[in-house]
Amino acid sequence: MSVKINHSDDYKMYFCTFTCFNWINLIEQTNSYDLVYNWFAILKEKSVDVIAYVIMPNHVHCILNFQNDKFNLNYTLSNGKRFMAYKIVERLQENKEKSTLKILEDGLTLREKNKGSKHKVFKDSFDANPIISEKFLRQKLNYIHFNPVTGKWNLAADFTLYDHSSASFYENGFSKFFKPRHFMDV
Repeated sequence: MSVKINHSDDYKMYFCTFTCFNWINLIEQTNSYDLVYNWFAILKEKSVDVIAYVIMPNHVHCILNFQNDKFNLNYTLSNGKRFMAYKIVERLQENKEKSTLKILEDGLTLREKNKGSKHKVFKDSFDANPIISEKFLRQKLNYIHFNPVTGKWNLAADFTLYDHSSASFYENGFSKFFKPRHFMDV
């Protein structure tokens, strides 16, 4: 039997995942990796540490640590997704990606259309699991870091060589994008 954990419980660290609508490779198609990094920078300003991450072509995994007692995980992830969605649509429009835009438009429910939404960029929901033990943390770190070279993905010759991951920082002490000052030692 699974236990339902409210995001307002005592946990401050979460393994989070959010996915593009219909698993479309929107992040890759629009080269929107920078949008996720910008969101990470905003999180840091709001006292949220990004402990680990991987930005895949169509989804993001990250471990977030909320430094403040009063935080709203739903608000944090929803705002990040909304900010990125606007920019992704803008890039699709600039690149005249009409077929992709049509798919995202057709993905809207009547309720979403009535609320003024024009495109469905991300799945409505996201996954967020509290980090409840060091064992679980290490399991999720490995899952995140090996994601680019596991299953159907073959995004790098070695998991530490995938640019859009914190793996090289943890394995080698350096990374092209992962800045140690933004993150806690684990």
